[in-house]
Amino acid sequence: MGSARIGACYNIMSRELRLARLSWHRLPTSQAGPQQDGYWIAVWWRRVSALLRDGLAAIGMATLLLALAQQLAVAPDRDAAEGAAAPVEPRETEFPIEPAARPVDPRHRALVAYLSQRFRIAPDATERLVGAAQLASRQFGVDPLLVLAVIAVESRFNPIAESLVGAKGLMQIRPEYHEDKLEEHGGRGAVLDPTTNILVGARILDQYIRRAGSLEAGLQRYNGAPADASGQYAQKVLAERERLRLIVARFERTGTVFLSGDLRAAVPARISVDAR
Repeated sequence: MGSARIGACYNIMSRELRLARLSWHRLPTSQAGPQQDGYWIAVWWRRVSALLRDGLAAIGMATLLLALAQQLAVAPDRDAAEGAAAPVEPRETEFPIEPAARPVDPRHRALVAYLSQRFRIAPDATERLVGAAQLASRQFGVDPLLVLAVIAVESRFNPIAESLVGAKGLMQIRPEYHEDKLEEHGGRGAVLDPTTNILVGARILDQYIRRAGSLEAGLQRYNGAPADASGQYAQKVLAERERLRLIVARFERTGTVFLSGDLRAAVPARISVDAR
C-alpha cells in the first residue's frame, strides 16, 4: 500500500511539472503587453505552487502510511515474543523440589514452599521466618515446628499484627510484660522485627513450658488461658504442628510438597504432647 501511494504521488508531481513547463513556455515574448505578461506569470506561479503543495502533502501522507504499515508488521512479532516470555501458571497441586534449589536441610525448603503458598507470603520472606524458627530452636530447645505453629495460630504470619490488648507481631508479644527480653534486642520497638519477635516469643514459650510442667499447659499459659480445662488453644497449636509434620513427612517420602487442600482430616482430635 505504501509503494502504490508513493507511485501515485510521483505521477501527480510529474503531471504538475509538465503543466508548469507548458505554462513557462507560454510566457509572452517582448511583443506582449505588460498585462498579458503578468497574467502568464501568475498562471505559472499557481502551477508551481500547486505542484509544491500537492507534492509535499502526498509525500507526508505516504510517509505516515508507510510508518503505520511497519508498526502493524512488527506488532504481531512483539506480541508473540511477549506471549512466549510470559510465565505459565502451574496446574499441579504438588511439585518436586529441584536438587539445585535445595538447602542443606531439604525439609526447610519444603516448609518454605508450603507456608508461602498457604499464607500468601513471598518465598524469600518465608525463608527468613523459617530460618528464625530454627535459630530459636537451637537457642532455646523448642521444636521449630511448634514455633511455626504458634505463629500460624497467633498471627497467620502477619509481622505487623496487633491484638486489641496490645499483643504485637508474629508471636503476639505484649511488650509491657517482656520489656527485659526486648531490651536485649534494642528495646520495645524491636517487637515488630520478625526475627526478634520469633526469638523472644520462643524464649517466652520455653519458659512457660518449663514452669507449667507440660507442653499443653505451657501453651495455655502462653495464650493467657491457663485455667481453660479444655485446652482449646493448645490443641489448636498442636494440630497445626501436626499439619507441618505431615508436610515434612510427605516430602521425605515422595520428594514433593503438598500445596493445596485441607489436611485437617488427617489430624487426630487429640494430639500427643510427647515432644517439645
